[in-house]
Amino acid sequence: MNTIRIPVDGGLSIVADELGSQSAATVVLGHGGGQTRHSWDRAGLDFAAAGYRVLNYDLLGHGESDWEPDGDYSYLRRAADLGHVAAQAQGPFALVGASLGGLAAMVAVAGGLRPGALVLVDVVPRLAVAGVDRIVAFMSANPAGFASLEEAADAVSAYYPDRPRPRDPSGLARNLREGADGRLRWHWDPRFLDSRDDHGRVMDLVESSDWGADVPTLLVRGMKSDIVDDDGVASLRALVPALEVVDIVDAGHMVAGDRNDRFNEAVLGFLRRVMPPER
Repeated sequence: MNTIRIPVDGGLSIVADELGSQSAATVVLGHGGGQTRHSWDRAGLDFAAAGYRVLNYDLLGHGESDWEPDGDYSYLRRAADLGHVAAQAQGPFALVGASLGGLAAMVAVAGGLRPGALVLVDVVPRLAVAGVDRIVAFMSANPAGFASLEEAADAVSAYYPDRPRPRDPSGLARNLREGADGRLRWHWDPRFLDSRDDHGRVMDLVESSDWGADVPTLLVRGMKSDIVDDDGVASLRALVPALEVVDIVDAGHMVAGDRNDRFNEAVLGFLRRVMPPER
């Protein structure tokens, strides 16, 4: 694995892990809001083992990527960033985006980026409002941070009770920063949450595009999720008549984290058909 920095607009840079052979078709992994590229670690290894080159990146304002000085985390900005990441591919590429990463991918494709395949992970243009509000409430709930990793783990468990609380919360350290006051805060720029006000524009951009006609698209839905409902799936199918859908019964919104085995099986089966790793 090689960690690289990719220049994007405004003199900023995106950090990405690069896995696999550069001669293979590329899979670009975009994580959800409030996560980092490490949410894809297992998937990235499996995709590389299957013969793909993988670019697993931290979205702007997340993880090790730069924070936007003016707080511009609009979806158009994220789509432009994704274009710079995809430009690192030396041949065919697929976009795999979870939640926020999936919204960025849809806007990028609606704006003219043409991947060999698009995989949307529990995200559609028309999200269930109640589910979105619940996520934003969690992410906004602790502006003063946490005194310890255990306290942060308690907050995650309260939000996501279906996932067992880890006995050792040290893995959370990758998602937290220690401030000058010694308290731990999530590893993202809190101003990115303001971008949700831009969501109406996302729907306008996506729904006015004909991208669904020529980009093979898979939706992987977590059936325990309150983000994507049947109406949301129908709205996406109206844009992408040939849409393929895989429902993972025992997974929530963080599908790859809940059932990585089922997720990888579904995505690799789709990619091998529509964009084999060999060029």
